[in-house]
Amino acid sequence: EKNFRGRVQLTALLGSAIWLTGCANLTSQALSNEEIQSQVQADRQSLSQESAPLTGAVSLEEAIARAIKYNAAQRLRGMEEAVAQGTADVAKFDMLPKLVASAGYRYRDKDLISRSTDSVTGAPSLAHPYISSDRESTLSSLSFSWSLLDFGQSYYAARQHADRVQIAAERRRKAIHTLIQDVRIAYWRVAAAQALESSLKTASRDADKALDDSRKVEAEKLRSPLEPLRYQRQLLENIRLLEAVQQELSSARIELASLMGLPPSALALPLRVVEPATPNAQRWLDQPVDKLEDRALLLNPDLRESLYNARIANEETKRVMLRMFPGLSFNYGLNKSTDSYLINDRWQEAGLQISFNLLGLLSLPAQRQLADAGVKLADQRRLATQMAVLTQLHVARLQFANAVHQYERAQSIADVDQRISEQVGNQVQADKLNPLERVSQQTATILSVLRRYQALSNMQAAGSRLQATLGMEPVIEGSDSMPLPELTQAVAKSLQSWEAGQLQ
Repeated sequence: EKNFRGRVQLTALLGSAIWLTGCANLTSQALSNEEIQSQVQADRQSLSQESAPLTGAVSLEEAIARAIKYNAAQRLRGMEEAVAQGTADVAKFDMLPKLVASAGYRYRDKDLISRSTDSVTGAPSLAHPYISSDRESTLSSLSFSWSLLDFGQSYYAARQHADRVQIAAERRRKAIHTLIQDVRIAYWRVAAAQALESSLKTASRDADKALDDSRKVEAEKLRSPLEPLRYQRQLLENIRLLEAVQQELSSARIELASLMGLPPSALALPLRVVEPATPNAQRWLDQPVDKLEDRALLLNPDLRESLYNARIANEETKRVMLRMFPGLSFNYGLNKSTDSYLINDRWQEAGLQISFNLLGLLSLPAQRQLADAGVKLADQRRLATQMAVLTQLHVARLQFANAVHQYERAQSIADVDQRISEQVGNQVQADKLNPLERVSQQTATILSVLRRYQALSNMQAAGSRLQATLGMEPVIEGSDSMPLPELTQAVAKSLQSWEAGQLQ
């Protein structure tokens, strides 16, 4: 019965091993349409629940706050930072000693029988062969081990992972810069579409009416055929320009809604914005350039990331140097066996071991050279990044100055076109000008207003690039868990500080 039980246990173990081997050879199965559709529906429902619904027209600070809180790409950066933090936390436990509890079962179908040989004569012993262990037994142990070399390697690895957490934070800062810049550009495009909506409809209606009248004149042949054709040609060109404006601004609301993290069902809904007062960030042009350079070198995320990478490279050099030292390890264990042939079935054991890979010395110079090369590379990248940041600062400042000048010029042109449009309208009503003049001037006015908004958007984008280079994005602690109204107020405070031109 005892042998039969052992065979049953052995058969079960072999069957489990065969089953696991078969599972390892399973091939990947393609997702079915039902599985994909189910997952897509779940994701869309999740997106709809996570975003707060709109309650009215959106302000610029609310649009930025929603993007920071709900934008999928921004949340991905936050999760990457959380994963990096979790990796660093786990790496700290690698420095702890190892405490291992183990238990094992041993079975053999025949007794372990051995003979002896006389150590002097070499002749077989006259004693009968003896059994030294049970056919089946269990062994349990609790062992403690610690290696000085492993501790040193884990220590520097943990420091490297901690620096990678800081790198993830800097990359998230950079992502916030880019996100705010995109939101600003899309926001002013929506403001332009909203401001020009009624003007575009009026101008298109007048152009279509004037075009129909001209075609009637051509059909009646009351004038020279060339005159109405030229008239229609100019009208069609104006209509083409109006349609181009409509097409350019048609996707602005969808882009802004997507950046704000609105659910897919809300992308097609009409989105209204509150056009803020014209920003006055020109004060940054009055700041001394040397102060701007100092601030950029202190807070720019790209440069700070290069500094962390240089520190990681230095830590790697220290890890390589540790391999020059011998490994010192200590172990202690408690053991218990159910083997009835053992007189002492419970025992303790301890050991101290020192080891050194002599052949490892051959590769040590190459490893040291590689580590030093990594440090030099990181230093050179830091210097190159520093030069790039200074160049980027001066270019961003120049682009911002040019954008401010272009906006002021576009504003002046729009004001003049608006006054001309009023005069032309009065003269058309007095029958001193034909409707073509009014349509042409309406088109010119719309285009000048559009260029004004485009210049304003370019000025906002240039200001955002300057702000990103200086590393002065909205610093909001706990933005992931902060309620949307509080986050909106924090963003508004940060925008006011930037518009005031304050170097904090």
